[in-house]
Amino acid sequence: MHPSLERISVNPNICFGKPCIKGTRIWVSLILDFLANGQTIEEILDEYPSLHKDDIFAAIAYGAEMSRQRFVDIQVEAT
Repeated sequence: MHPSLERISVNPNICFGKPCIKGTRIWVSLILDFLANGQTIEEILDEYPSLHKDDIFAAIAYGAEMSRQRFVDIQVEAT
């Protein structure tokens, strides 16, 4: 397990059990969506001052780990 994943928490009583940055109600998926839409780490940190750069890296590590465990149905392109 990647050490930064310790910054992620899952609690069924917080945010419907969705993975969050520990000590916040900020979903990992929200951070990943921001990054996927082109926001920079600095922009996210400005918008959410309770976050630290390591929290962003933890969200990325979590997404990478989940991609090893789950499959996302993506349409295959015709060649």
